[in-house]
Amino acid sequence: MRRVVITGMGAVTPVGNNVNDMWEAVKAGKCGIGKITHFNTENSAVKLAGEVKGFDAESIVDKAELRKMDDFTIYALAAADEAVKDSAIDFGKEDTLRCGVILSSGIGGLTTIQRECLRGESKGYDRVSPHFVPMSITNMAAGHVAIRFGLHGMCTCVVTACASGTNAVGDALRQIRDGYQDVIVCGGAESCITDFGIGGFTSMHALSKAEDVNRASIPFDKERSGFVMGEGAGVLILEEYEHALKRGAKIYCEIAGYGSTCDANHVTAPLEDGSMAAQAMTEAVKDAGIKPENIDYINAHGTSTKLNDKGETNAIKKAFGEHAYKLAVSSTKSMTGHMLGASGAVEAIISALAVKNDIIPPTINYQVSDDDCDLDIVPNKARESRVDYAMSNSLGFGGHNASIVLRKVV
Repeated sequence: MRRVVITGMGAVTPVGNNVNDMWEAVKAGKCGIGKITHFNTENSAVKLAGEVKGFDAESIVDKAELRKMDDFTIYALAAADEAVKDSAIDFGKEDTLRCGVILSSGIGGLTTIQRECLRGESKGYDRVSPHFVPMSITNMAAGHVAIRFGLHGMCTCVVTACASGTNAVGDALRQIRDGYQDVIVCGGAESCITDFGIGGFTSMHALSKAEDVNRASIPFDKERSGFVMGEGAGVLILEEYEHALKRGAKIYCEIAGYGSTCDANHVTAPLEDGSMAAQAMTEAVKDAGIKPENIDYINAHGTSTKLNDKGETNAIKKAFGEHAYKLAVSSTKSMTGHMLGASGAVEAIISALAVKNDIIPPTINYQVSDDDCDLDIVPNKARESRVDYAMSNSLGFGGHNASIVLRKVV
């Protein structure tokens, strides 16, 4: 089978608006969570989120065009621009039918949907923006990225809730490995920090109502009380190995394996025993052609909800047996919050950098141990340690489970 490597990466996150700034913040254990500024929270139970800060949209999209794009699409374009520049690929010299886009979102243009619903209610629905539909539909970030770079290969959008970003990377791996494409721009983007979005997740008791930024997103901590909403985008350039070598591309690491399953159990609650999440991990390890004990580090889904963190701990134990207690497991959502459809892509980037730099990011703000989450979660401080193989997990509403394996290229 053809090998697939990462040759470029881009990110817009609550802890940095490019990959370098994000990585430096993650290594330092910086918390990107703060008081919500996108809307007035006076009547909201939830006061905190992981917002993107200091982002200059006009540096990415012409001011006139900004009115035709939702924020999730703009974040995706910014991350894609960075990733393409980072990869130094010249699509003008490529067969663009062999270059595609798989760019996910869990919800899409929620900001636009809320605004235009309110406009329709007050002025009549025939008065909503003519750009409403193309701004709000979930595939539009993928479409805009393909348009910007003139990519004529497959262009699609994975929508599997919180697993979307990891499914996008895994599906891109298969498209390239199986010979359908040579290069794919893949990842995810999300922007749902609105009173509508926050209210929806609050009403289903998914979000933390903590007002202390250091005690809100606390994965694996016994006092965890729900996740904190994040936003942004992560984009990776996946490329066939020989194609990358031929053009002299730098290589971060190899995407070596992918597994995807479904709990088929409940629309929001994961299987408590973690059996199907474990199966996704097992399939990813098998797909990579390695043994479970080869995995050095897992970037966990680790949302900071009672059910997820317990279930994922059980899943890791099922998948890895005694080795579960020997590998490092951390949740970078403790710093970024939960970026929904973008989370898996951003965490794939962080995992790739962990492999490349032999640095394991921490689970910050960890204070109270939980017997249900008794793995080595790398509490509070990054760790220098050899990482030959890393795994990144994403588990989404609807029972979607996805895992990828990343391998050091030497």
